[in-house]
Parts: sequence; structure tokens; C-alpha cells
Amino acid sequence: MSVRDGLVAVLTLGPAYGLQLHAEFASRASHRGPVNVGQIYSTLDRLTTQSLIRPSGETHDGLPLHRLTSAGRTAARQWQTVPCVSGLPEWTDMLDQVLVTATLHSGRALGLVSCFEEWWAAELAGSATSTVSSQGRAEERLARSAAAHRAQAALDWLADARSVIDARAVRGYSDLRPRRGRRPSAPVAP
Repeated sequence: MSVRDGLVAVLTLGPAYGLQLHAEFASRASHRGPVNVGQIYSTLDRLTTQSLIRPSGETHDGLPLHRLTSAGRTAARQWQTVPCVSGLPEWTDMLDQVLVTATLHSGRALGLVSCFEEWWAAELAGSATSTVSSQGRAEERLARSAAAHRAQAALDWLADARSVIDARAVRGYSDLRPRRGRRPSAPVAP
């Protein structure tokens, strides 16, 4: 869901075309490995079907633009303000949510950081209590230990994020157009 939600959030900046959204998401979620451009286009198709985006004309060179609908704006705002923590948050999803939001609205990003900190602090408290117990099999104790270390790592990263996020991170669309087509192949040696 993070790619989907990240694209919807980026579209709060205004209409954009598919390859532009691919480049914007990649630059705002730079912790991720490369996202297949085909995934972006199939996600845009699903977002259109779900009535979260709609066509919005074309660029001067004929690329179709996408724009948020009212439902899309609501979904974007929710993703930028309510952390995805139903159960254990996925690490990459948490990073997507905080990092992408930080480039769009620093106040909302700091709100997300606070909510995630509360969640991870409670997780750490629960893990620490059960970790000190030497009850259970070795793999159970190790799993509890891993949960405590993961929670502490999340809290450490969130503290770093809190110290870095400010209005200077907020930016609009890049002025550089992403290159289209395949990358040129390396020259073949004679």
C-alpha cells in the first residue's frame, strides 16, 4: 500500500504524469530499492478505478496527467496524518510515510513521528517486560529480544527524523523531466 499511498500523497502537489510520479516517489522515498515503472502505471490505473485520481489533460508533448479527486485528497491527508500501525508497522511503510510526508508538509511529518514514537515506545515497554523473563524456549526468548531491538531501532530513527525534519525539506515537483525510454546499452568493445 505504501507506493499507492505515496503516489496519492505526491499528487497533492498538483497534476503529474506517470514517469514524473515515478521519479518523484523515488526521490522522496530514497530508502527504497527501485520501484518498477510498470508498478507505477498499474497503480495509477487502480487509483483511477478507485476514484482517487482522474485524468487531467496532457502535457505539451502529449503525456497524460493525473489529478486527485476529492476522495483522493481525503486519502492523502489521512495517510499524511495517521500512521499505519494496525499490528506491527512494516519498517519500509513507516519510512515511506514519514519521508514522503516530510517533503510535502513538515508539520504533518512531525505529527506522524510523534504517533509512531508512542506506538514503538509501547511496543518496547511490552517487549522489555517479556524479554527479561527467562521463560520459554530459546527461539521464543530470541523473538522477544528481536522485538525489543526493533522497537529501540525505530525509536532511535524517529528521534533522528524529528531532529532533521523542518520546512526546508518541503519541496514541489522537480523542474527536471525524467528521461523516457530505455537506458542506452554500454558500447561493445571491438
